[in-house]
Amino acid sequence: MAAVPDPPIARPGIAAFDVDGTLTTRDCVVPFMRAVNGTVRTAAGLAFKAPRLVASLMRRDRDAVKALAAQVVFARRPISDVAERGRRFADEVFRSGLRPDALVLLREHQACGHEVVLVSASFGVYLRPLGERLGADGVLGTELVVDEAGCCTGALDGGNCRGEEKVVRLRTWLDRRHGGQGVELWAYGDSPGDHPLLAAADHPVWMGADRKRPAGMTPETGPGIASA
Repeated sequence: MAAVPDPPIARPGIAAFDVDGTLTTRDCVVPFMRAVNGTVRTAAGLAFKAPRLVASLMRRDRDAVKALAAQVVFARRPISDVAERGRRFADEVFRSGLRPDALVLLREHQACGHEVVLVSASFGVYLRPLGERLGADGVLGTELVVDEAGCCTGALDGGNCRGEEKVVRLRTWLDRRHGGQGVELWAYGDSPGDHPLLAAADHPVWMGADRKRPAGMTPETGPGIASA
C-alpha cells in the first residue's frame, strides 16, 4: 500500500497595506505636518532652505524633500507632544479618512486569520495609533530620531520608508516574527513608490489610478481572499 503523503504545511498569510491613498482616501504626510506645525510656519521654515529645496525638487528627490520638511517641522519638538498630535491625527483618519473598499479587504484578511501589517512612508508616530485602532499586527513607517532629552532632532531614523525600503523593512519584520518561515504575502498599493512592495508579493493588488499601474498588472491581479 502506497504511503499517503503528508498534507502541505500552510504558510502564514500576511497582508501588507500601504497607507497613503491605498488604505486612506488621501495622502496623510503633509496634513500631519500641517497639524504639527501649521502651513504658514512650515512654508516659512522651508523658505530658509530654499536652495536645497529647489535642488531636491528639480531632481524629483522626494526623500530629500521629506528630510528637509522633517527638519523644519519636528526639530526640537518634544516627542511627547508630537506623539499626542499623532494620536489625535490617527483618530481623525480612523473616523473619516479610510477607504471603505480597503477597510473591507483588511477586515476580510483578519477574518481569515491573516496578519495585517501597515508598510508606509507615513510617519510611525501616527501610524502606530492608527494600527492599534485597526488591530494591525505590525506597523512599519518613517521614524523620527529622538535625543536623550526626549526631543526630536529633525532627522529621520533610517530614512524614508518608501520604494525598496518598504520591502527591506517588511522582510526584516517577517524574519523577526516568523523566523525565516515562508509566508503567503498579499500586498496592496496605489503609487509608483509601492511597485517594489507589490513585486515582492505572492498576490499584488493594485488600487490606484490606471496611468500609474505597474506594467502587466491589472486591478484584479491575485486570487480572491476567500478562495485562497
